[in-house]
This record gives sequence, structure tokens and C-alpha cells, in this order.
Amino acid sequence: MKKNKFIAAIVTAAVCLQFGSCGNAGQTAQTSASETTTSVSTAGESTVTSLSETAASAPAETKPADTEAAPAPEADIPLSMETGRADTENYTLKEVVVMSRHNIRSPLVSNGAANVIATPHEWFRWTANASELSLRGGVLETEMGQYFRKWLESEELIPENYIPEDGEVRFYANSKQRTIATAQYFSGGFLPAANVRIEHYGEFGSMQPTFDPAITFCSDAYAAAVQEQFEQLGGAAIAAELEENYKLLADVVDYTESEGYKSGELSDFVTDDTSILIEANKELTISGTLKTASSVSDALVLQYYEEPDEVKAAFGNSLTTAQWEQIGAITTKYSLTRHGMPLIAINAANPLLKEIRSEFTNDKRKFVFLCGHDANIINILTAMEAEDYQLPYTLDKKTPIGVKLVFEKWEDKDGKEFAAVELIYQSTEQLRNKSLLTLDTPPAIYALSFEGMEKNDDGLYSYDDIVGRLDNAINAYDEMVEEYSDALDDAA
Repeated sequence: MKKNKFIAAIVTAAVCLQFGSCGNAGQTAQTSASETTTSVSTAGESTVTSLSETAASAPAETKPADTEAAPAPEADIPLSMETGRADTENYTLKEVVVMSRHNIRSPLVSNGAANVIATPHEWFRWTANASELSLRGGVLETEMGQYFRKWLESEELIPENYIPEDGEVRFYANSKQRTIATAQYFSGGFLPAANVRIEHYGEFGSMQPTFDPAITFCSDAYAAAVQEQFEQLGGAAIAAELEENYKLLADVVDYTESEGYKSGELSDFVTDDTSILIEANKELTISGTLKTASSVSDALVLQYYEEPDEVKAAFGNSLTTAQWEQIGAITTKYSLTRHGMPLIAINAANPLLKEIRSEFTNDKRKFVFLCGHDANIINILTAMEAEDYQLPYTLDKKTPIGVKLVFEKWEDKDGKEFAAVELIYQSTEQLRNKSLLTLDTPPAIYALSFEGMEKNDDGLYSYDDIVGRLDNAINAYDEMVEEYSDALDDAA
């Protein structure tokens, strides 16, 4: 079987994205599997503190048992939360393509979700059915749409009260309620005077092929290669750095007092029991503590966004921001493990990469909004070899709730085309406070970089370079199929 150099480069880049071990663009990772595992940095790692340690070192009233604390005053939100954004003063914005994650939803309860039976406490009274967009999520997404409207008006891409001509704007969502609703709320804020149609296909509530992060190509050789990548990243102990995170989570939800734990349906949190299952036309399956803890972590963070009383949100515990980040890091790790391995990302991202490439090279378009899931964004950035990043002002350092992966096409005075790729998202405080987003009080904005690519002095990439990187990621699928085809293996 031939050796595919491009696939090998993707492997290195994805290790960077997941573990932050590669440093600057072009640096080669030569860390052994065991060294990689021990060098993982987790959100809040420098302040990893168990709940019992926090209680022991603080006055008793910082961990109330049955009393409800008054809601905390609104935290100060920085006026500027830009990180490395390009200087576009001398450029004209020509097009924007957005790949959005849905906004705040109620917790998942399908596929063995453990959050329901993992605590003796009563969860927040959600304003939506399981996995559907919450009322808060709708409000927050409308605000994000309003911000994009004011931003694009200020850049003169669209006029005030814009009514698009046929083909200038497109909204396309996965057929889940939370993705359709997110696109609908965003469109209401973005184009309040227009009658926007949200495209979605197939059966309502289903995962559609464009947005489904499933493994579309699978062979014995491919499955073996995925398993090998998993082992290189730590294997069963891939979540070894989460030991203190697990302890904190168990303390907060009183895990050992839960119905699930007492009945034996749920077991102790350990860091060496992660396993994977690779099947055609399904998402990669993760089993073990990482899956269970992620389900509980996800629900707890969503409760923190919804519940005004921070102490009540943590079931009577007073948690620091660093501790909330420790809890959020569990779900982030689960998502990266499930969707961020290179061979998984190249496989699952292919339909969306083609969609983005088609839209970003469509001269008739001014604005495109695609709405899917965190898995989609992880897949895309891994396949495109994004440099490692840690997002500030948020609990999820990779794909915060409601985050937008934004592809921007710019033109200079000579007509030369450039591009920027950014993540735009609401900070934790903006999510909790439902803060209005304006040009003076914008969301957080993080400029992404890509391995082996150079920006100009203003922080922009060549437009052709970004389109070329999309092409490389798309072509990697065909190269993967060629390399891991069992038929070729048998012929050899």
C-alpha cells in the first residue's frame, strides 16, 4: 500500500489542533504517543482544584448546601474581544460564508446520554424538548444576526434594510430542529425586512448527508488506520489529563449519590477506559468514562448558561471560572476525540467542504449561512490543517455554543483578492447575560491560521491560497479512499 504524504501531514496538523504540541506553522511533531498524552494542556489546568480543596481553603459560605444565593451582578465584558484580527481598513468586503454551530439547546437524552441519572439533583427546567433550541438560544442567535447585519452594513457589503436579489443570499441548515431554528432566528436579526427561506431537506429531525459527520468510506484497512491514530493519541488513556476534571464534575453533581451510580448502571470515573468503534455510515462511537462524563459536563454547562444563579447552576456549589472551564474541557475533549482525528475529519468533512468551496467561489453570492454542529467545525478545521488555538472568554476553547466559522473575501484597491477565516462567538458572559451585540460591544472574534500558509502584512491570506487549502482538504478524501481501499490491498 502506497504511503500518502498528504495524509501524514494532516495527521501532524490534527495533533497540533487537539493537543497544541506543534507550535508555529510548519513545525514537525515528533512526539511519541506517551509524550503526547502527558503534554496535553486542558482549560484551567494551571488552577486544577477539586471542589473539596476549594471548600477547605475558603469560608464555609462559599459552598452553600441548600440555600439559594442571589443572582450575581452582571460581569464586566471587555469592549474588545478581538484576537489577531486582520487590518481591513484598505480593503473592500465582497462576500461572507458562515458555517455556524447551533445556539443553546436543551441537553441530549438519546444514544445512552447519562446526564438524567448521573445526579440526585433536579436539572434546570428546560424551555425546549431534548436537543432542541432553547428560548435563550433563540434570543442569543437573533442578537448575533443583528451584529452581522450592522457589521456588513458598516463594510458596505449590504445596505440598510437590505432585501436580497435572487441568488445573493443563501440559508441552508441541517434538518434538526436546533439547526433550522438557529438559522431562522439568525435570519430574523440579520435580514428583518426580508422573507428568508431556510433550506433543509429530507425528514425533519434527521441528519442530512451534507451535515452528517458520519464515516462515508470504510474498509478494514481504513478502520485499522483509524485505530492506529487513536492509539498514537493515547488510546484507552487518551483522556489521562482529565483526572482532576472528572473529580470536580463528580463532586459538583454528587455523582456517587445518583440513581445511576447506586444501581450500577454508571461506574466510577477513570481515565484509562476509552475505546472507539468504526462503522460505515455512522459517527465514530466513543465508549467509556469520557462519553459518560461528557454527557454530564454538557448538561451542566448548558444549565450554567440558562440559570441566572451561578450557585444554583452548580447544584449549590460556588465554582470559579477556572473550575467551570475544567468542566467544559471534558465535553471539548470528547468532541475532539470523536471528530478531530485526521482520518475521521477528512472522511466526515468532505460534503461540507465541497459546499463551502462552491459558495465561497460563487461570484453571485454576498452572504451564505450554513448551520450544523460542533462536529462539522472540528472536521473542517482539522481537514484544512488549522493551527492549534485556544479561544479566550469561553468555557469551550474550540467550538463554543453558537460559534460561527466565517470565511471572508476581501479585495484591495487594485482588485486583488484576499481572505480571512475567523471564529466569531458569544463569550460566556454574553451567553449568560443575553448581552446586546453592536459594533461597539461586539462578540469575541478570533482570527484563525493554517499550517504552512503565510498572511500578508495586514493579516490576510491570499484568496487563492484559502481556496487551494479547501481543494487540498477535499482531494484528501479521494487520496484516503485510494490508500485504504481493501481491493488495492488484496491486489498488492
